[in-house]
Amino acid sequence: MNSTLVFFIVFCFTSISICLADNDNVWDACPTDSATKETVFINGFPCKKPSSIAAADFKTSTLKQAGDTDNFISSSVNIVTAADFPGLNTLGLSIARTDLDLDGMVMPHSHPRATELFFLRKGIVLAGFIDTNNTLFQSLIKEGDVFLFPKGMLHFCLNAGYEPAIAFSVMSSQNPGVVSISGSIFETDKELIDRMTRRLVSVGAKNLANFSRIHIQ
Repeated sequence: MNSTLVFFIVFCFTSISICLADNDNVWDACPTDSATKETVFINGFPCKKPSSIAAADFKTSTLKQAGDTDNFISSSVNIVTAADFPGLNTLGLSIARTDLDLDGMVMPHSHPRATELFFLRKGIVLAGFIDTNNTLFQSLIKEGDVFLFPKGMLHFCLNAGYEPAIAFSVMSSQNPGVVSISGSIFETDKELIDRMTRRLVSVGAKNLANFSRIHIQ
């Protein structure tokens, strides 16, 4: 067999193997080095020198504080990424806190780069998502329950109880991204967003929320 052909075959198989391989870390940890100025655009953040890594890089208290729900949808979502929590860098994770006041709602949105595990810490919430077949999957979840929003799927949640609700999320990307349908289409008309939100709350939660309230009292 021609040596050039042999080299070409080996090169192709090696390239395919490299492309298919998992992108594992080469260090135990790689906390974000916020002091380093990025001169080259990379998929992530520069890492601290191993000798400068400290326990504080792996702890955050950001999600202790409740978000500001004094708005027209009575909700707040705070996403923490590797930019704010150094220890998350290169691990493919981010975290979030959702606060829902009475009748509060997180408008339909998606995370193009992440699946989300939604853990309800307090309250009663109607959570759901719509798949690519326009099928709605929704469930009334209670304290301690976990609901999963698949990657890229349009999803929402609303408070179906009589008290404020709190949820924590883990997402499978250090930069999940957010595509907000309401923000993209109705950003300039706050009154229209308010009317649409109240309509979604009254229609979407009518059956499940009322059922919950009757049986939990």
